[in-house]
Amino acid sequence: MHIAMLAPIAWRTPPKHYGPWESVASLLTEGLVKKGVKVTLFATQDSITQGHLTGVCPRGYEEDDSILPKVWESLHISHLFERGNDFDLIHNHFDYLPLTYSKMTSTPLLTTIHGFSSPKILPVYRKYNRRTHYIAISNADRSPELHYIRTIHHGIEMDRFDFHPEQGDYLLFFGRFHHDKGAREAIEIARQARMKLVMAGIIQDEEYFDREVKPHIDQKNVVFIGSVGPDKRSEVLGKAYALLHPINFAEPFGLSVIESMACGTPVIAFNRGSMPEVIADQHSGFLVTSVEEAVSTIPRITQLCRYDCRSWVEKKFSIDRMVDEYIEVYEEILYGKKSRLLSERSMSNGEEQRTHSQAIRK
Repeated sequence: MHIAMLAPIAWRTPPKHYGPWESVASLLTEGLVKKGVKVTLFATQDSITQGHLTGVCPRGYEEDDSILPKVWESLHISHLFERGNDFDLIHNHFDYLPLTYSKMTSTPLLTTIHGFSSPKILPVYRKYNRRTHYIAISNADRSPELHYIRTIHHGIEMDRFDFHPEQGDYLLFFGRFHHDKGAREAIEIARQARMKLVMAGIIQDEEYFDREVKPHIDQKNVVFIGSVGPDKRSEVLGKAYALLHPINFAEPFGLSVIESMACGTPVIAFNRGSMPEVIADQHSGFLVTSVEEAVSTIPRITQLCRYDCRSWVEKKFSIDRMVDEYIEVYEEILYGKKSRLLSERSMSNGEEQRTHSQAIRK
């Protein structure tokens, strides 16, 4: 089995600090390689992998202003699809655009949908629905208009996140600064709780940051530390009293949430999107519906066992579990376990059997 893994090129794979899609593409690639699967990673040229790396874009366009995103995205995607027949399966982590190249090759295409930036992108997914295969990263993020082969939750490498048994003395906001992520709500929760708030992440919406966040930063009660890379991530997450995740949108997954719990730090999150799938309510954190309810749960954090937070992640969100589930999907697509895709096409029994036999011979 030879997999072509298509990563985005906004950031390096794996990212130096921020880049959740690139991070998942990297974790999956390295996990597959460890299990003996041949993987060619299509990513920026400065990316790092134990598989085979190929790429045309020198660096991530978010890290180099001289790189025009649309130009290099087109070159990057076409670089793969012009070689598409060299692989057994193409695994796309690059959103909807690669779907429009899918007829350039007979190789099956699997797309992990990392969320919908807008309903306006759905027409592309609808056009290639049933012609390609879709993975959802949470049940909450499934579109009723699309057909999915499976839901596969993300996994993380536990040894990258040190367990911190002692509770810290600060609340933590860890994410991009944007209305969706609830940075302003986190400030209000900390203010009402009279606790120090540390804020980490990239500034995605500068106007929002300048209006809603910056006036409150005094580097004493509200401390801004910017984007945090892999070397500091475990320490910042693990030494917190709790992670605040007061989101204003239906979060597709939330990597920082499971990373926090892996370090032993419980999460207080607004009950939206995937949060009921990711957090064990009243076990690894609390699901709430308002700022006031979030504030009321803060004293109850001491009732939660930090080891239970980590064991929850070990059980549900390990990298090995994620890799094994993807391998099962690859085999289902390639080797003819009765494909849901074929079933949905309502093929006759004879046609289905011939297709199954052809897949086995591959």
